[in-house]
Amino acid sequence: MKATRVLVPAFGSIALGALLLPGAALADTTVSPSTTPVGGTALLTATSCNPNAGDAIFHVSGPDRDQNVRSTTAPASGGLSAELFTAGFTLGRYTVVATCGDSTPGGSATFTVAPIGGAQAGGRAGSDRTGTLVAGATLLVTALGGAVILARRRRHAANAATL
Repeated sequence: MKATRVLVPAFGSIALGALLLPGAALADTTVSPSTTPVGGTALLTATSCNPNAGDAIFHVSGPDRDQNVRSTTAPASGGLSAELFTAGFTLGRYTVVATCGDSTPGGSATFTVAPIGGAQAGGRAGSDRTGTLVAGATLLVTALGGAVILARRRRHAANAATL
């Protein structure tokens, strides 16, 4: 009975992590091009946002910015997009975090504002989901490891009590 009180919350945590991990792994925001010249335009796209749920909000933060940009288009490839004009931006790396119209996370990406003439053609930033998958796997392994350790301790304590 005591093992049940410990294992039920552990398995509940594992189940919750398993449900949340795919949504976090599928959330995808892109910035194209990944390096934009000062005064250029970057296209922000949250591919996992449903246009029927309302506009996506792209939060742009970096060396001299902390602003929100509302989606303006629904591209044929899916999701929601907005154009960001980098006139007046300081050179450096910026982070874009998208929130879908239904308040679900739309993912994040980074881009760089470079001097005029220093921009690379095209590209996609922040599409590497390795960090999200590693974090989710770490949570699942930790929860499973904790459940196994607790079960062994309870079993050991029960065996010691019967001797």
